[in-house]
Amino acid sequence: MKKEFVRKRKTLGSYVKKFFILCFGAFLYAVGLETFLIPNNIIDGGVVGISIMAASLTPISFSVYLVVINIPFLYLGYKHIGKTFSISTIVSILLLSLWTEYFKPVPQVTDDFFLAAIFGGIVAGIGVGLIIRNSGSLDGTEIVAIIMDKRTTFSVGEVVLFFNIFILGAAGFVFGWDKAMYSLVAYFIISKMIDVVIKGLDESYAVMIVSEESDEIADALMHRLGRGVTFIKGMGAYTGDPKKVIYCVVTRLEVDKLKDITIDKDENAFITINPVHDIVGGRFKKKSIH
Repeated sequence: MKKEFVRKRKTLGSYVKKFFILCFGAFLYAVGLETFLIPNNIIDGGVVGISIMAASLTPISFSVYLVVINIPFLYLGYKHIGKTFSISTIVSILLLSLWTEYFKPVPQVTDDFFLAAIFGGIVAGIGVGLIIRNSGSLDGTEIVAIIMDKRTTFSVGEVVLFFNIFILGAAGFVFGWDKAMYSLVAYFIISKMIDVVIKGLDESYAVMIVSEESDEIADALMHRLGRGVTFIKGMGAYTGDPKKVIYCVVTRLEVDKLKDITIDKDENAFITINPVHDIVGGRFKKKSIH
């Protein structure tokens, strides 16, 4: 009973934490939209961009369009992706609609289009990144992209880009082609900030090393980089000889040092390096590189 209570308490705590992060992400995105982008007729891609243009052409507010246009996409998400994703997305969209109404009376920060695109993109991108990192979304086109990714040869990024080419192009007819180009700048910055939030500023890399000197290399990596090292049993396909394959995770700044350590011990070592988006648990603490 005690373990079950602790488990339920942890689950409740994780839901509360997730809600506050989604709320803060929607808050930041609303700040970027209402105080930088929308007052300067600069749009983001996806449903948000469609909603901004529709609100500028009609007396209906942006927040209403945001909710209404996303409804059919939310239904698709629930049917084809899952309940957890759909609930997080619904909460994120409702929070964004509330925050945008709250910030609507707030005066714009700048009327310089270039500054608005840059700083609006930075703030909005951080907000969207926080929401995506917590399994939510604000854009129905992403839901369509995820579904198409499963059923076609196109990736999520390619489908989203396809939609946004038309949406950002439409901004040229609604607000003028100069605003469409500023919107493209904002969209690019938002995309990059999303990557920063999701991947982190200090990117990590998973490394696999095949070498005859695996013991010496592993010892050097543990003592000079302070990294935990795991041996994976392998076998040479040609020779049939057993191999100790080294597996470890390092930061971007440690990659070159890892290469130097490895080549110093075995210049014929085979090294593969792949980016890691997230790390949970394990011994991943930093020591001084020496």
